[in-house]
Amino acid sequence: MKKHDWKTITAATALFLIMAVCLSAVAYRAGACLPLMDEAAVLSGKLSFTNGSFDTREQATADEMPTEQAAIQRPLAETPSNPAETAEKPQDTSHSGDTLPVKELHVSNGNMSYDNITVRNTTDYDLDVESLLDSDLPFSLEDNHEVQVLVYHTHTCERYLTEDTGVYYDDYYPRSTDGDLGVVAVGERLVETLKEHGIGAVHDTTLHDYPSYEGSYARSWETICAYGEKYPSIKVTIDLHRDAMTSDDGTKYKPTFTYDGQKASQIMIMAGYDTEGGFDFWDENLIFATQLQKKCEDMFPDMSRPLNFGEYTYNMNYNNGSLLIEVGTDANTVEESCRSGEYLGEALAALLRP
Repeated sequence: MKKHDWKTITAATALFLIMAVCLSAVAYRAGACLPLMDEAAVLSGKLSFTNGSFDTREQATADEMPTEQAAIQRPLAETPSNPAETAEKPQDTSHSGDTLPVKELHVSNGNMSYDNITVRNTTDYDLDVESLLDSDLPFSLEDNHEVQVLVYHTHTCERYLTEDTGVYYDDYYPRSTDGDLGVVAVGERLVETLKEHGIGAVHDTTLHDYPSYEGSYARSWETICAYGEKYPSIKVTIDLHRDAMTSDDGTKYKPTFTYDGQKASQIMIMAGYDTEGGFDFWDENLIFATQLQKKCEDMFPDMSRPLNFGEYTYNMNYNNGSLLIEVGTDANTVEESCRSGEYLGEALAALLRP
């Protein structure tokens, strides 16, 4: 056989091998994304992705996730902002758009479970939930009247529906600078409940995502640091959000549970995992997150979606008591979500002051 024929055969063989590897990778990804058997599982699975078209969280960019404290440029906002100071304040008005169905569901299945809690672990870290529950909390509250808990909102303008009508208008604007319509109201209920249990807490309502959404995490980091300087006694920081679940056909989903005959929004506790450095106490935060998840389920069964453990930071690298918690979605109502804010306050108080 001629020399150049051998070269042709060798090149063709190499090309064939490369194509085979690529096809295998595509087949693996396709298999990994096959739909699960029930709708709640599908949505829970979609929420676990950290990138791609199925991700329902608005991801922070690199410049939104600082790892060191920034200089403070603006005052704190411990009380709701004056509406007159903002240029835009979307309100409930008559809607003329098409209606989208709202479907209620209960999200409960992660990819691992222990006792009455479930976890969705999207990392390569081998979780030992039993050990996390048996560990001591990495911090303890002092028996005094100082501020030890900070509740804030990176996406302060996230809002809910005001009525449970079973539909969602496609021209509905899910953001508002009116705190009574969204996560600010939930945060207020949470802080009120903590104070009723004798825990010093402060609620920040700075509009970190208005007028610009980009850079929200950088701005909320500045706020956390400012509170840390004003209240060195702070042990716990909670970034309170609301989620969003929308299927390809436009259906909106609202995760709920019922306690004592009243409907409330499910919550999702998020804990970050660090593989590159800069978030050295992620494992201590995970202990806090897991034990709070357990306390919520013990006191208010079915309150929690699976604890979401993934490779992200979201300003949880401030201290070893920092968590991000999602309360409901944009299809839940303010009333349902505020009720969950109260339950969360009860569970947190029971965990911190047993």
